[in-house]
Parts: sequence; C-alpha cells; structure tokens
Amino acid sequence: MRFSTLIRPVLVAAVVSSASGQLFHIGPKPRQPNATPPPMRKASTFISKQEPLKVNQSLLKEATQDNTRIVVSLPKQRAYLMIGDQVVADGPVSSGRRGHESPHGHFNVMEKDPNHHSSLYGDFVDGSGRTVRAGVSARSDSAPSGTHFAGAPMKWFLRLTGEGVGMHIGILPGYPASHGCIRESADGAKLFYDHAKVGTPVDVGDY
Repeated sequence: MRFSTLIRPVLVAAVVSSASGQLFHIGPKPRQPNATPPPMRKASTFISKQEPLKVNQSLLKEATQDNTRIVVSLPKQRAYLMIGDQVVADGPVSSGRRGHESPHGHFNVMEKDPNHHSSLYGDFVDGSGRTVRAGVSARSDSAPSGTHFAGAPMKWFLRLTGEGVGMHIGILPGYPASHGCIRESADGAKLFYDHAKVGTPVDVGDY
C-alpha cells in the first residue's frame, strides 16, 4: 500500500475538522504559555495600611519637654507622645525586623541630634559623591577602591541606647523593617524631637 493512500484519511479528517471550526493539529501538542505571575505589591500598599500621624491639638498646646514621655507599641507599630496617660500624638513607626529586633524596655533619651548619621549602616560613595555600593554595613563590608563610607541619614534622632538604637525619620513600609531603630514619618519625628529632651522617658514593648 502506498504512503499517499495511508495519508489520505488523515487529510480528509483535517479538512472536516477545519470546516467544523475546530483546530486540528498533527504532531506534538504546543506548549502552553506560563501563567502570568501576580504583580508585586507596591510599598504604598503597605504604607496605606498605617494611619498617618494624629495629633490632639488642645493637648499639644500643653506639651513641653518637661511633661512628656514616649511609648512605642511594637505590635501596633505606633509611637505615642504622652502627657501622663493622655495621648498627645500617635504616629506610625517601623521597628527592627527579625534578627535586628528593637530592644524592649524602659529607656531615657540619651542624645538629641537633628542631623545624625549612622556609624553602622550606609553607602560606599566615591570622591564625587556617587553611590558605588548601597545599604552596606560598616563592620562587615569592605570598601571598594576609591570610596569611603557615608552613614545613612537619621534626621531628628533621639538616641535610646549606647549601641546606636534611636528614633528618627525613615522609610515606613507598614511592618518591622529596620536594623533596630524606631523609624518615624517626617512630621512625626519632628514633633517627637521637639517635645523631648535628654532624659525623656521612652518605653518600648508590647503595649
């Protein structure tokens, strides 16, 4: 039997299938494209979950550096400026992530520095100020040739420990993400800074 005789029924089936509007395929089944992965969630999605700074304006008029204290709630990721048991201001924070948890306990502000820079974390920059390597540890990373270490800015810094943990402006992704410090929003950090002094009590924990 000739090959043309064998192939004729297959071709007839293909014609009939095409006429009926169905796709007929001879050979290996084509690969299906991979499913499109879900889009990554933007940082703004997390940030929007945190309520912005809230201020009791009538209490704020009474607040001074001598009558305030600070409470940081790690579970709620909020910091509270207090007069006694009354909340003057309530702002979002980002505390230390796993492996770099913020210390729990009672502290007192040890230092105030409006333009502090980290001595532990930052970038390696060249002579023109261009960042060569970002997000480095001054202790464990070696500087590329021709660069120097530039500590990360920590504006409106309130030092809580001798190891460098403090409160300052920082990125707030909506969850614990720092190396141990308490990051605050720009308006929150400035308000807390202005109403604290060296010696102001600060309690950090599961409040």
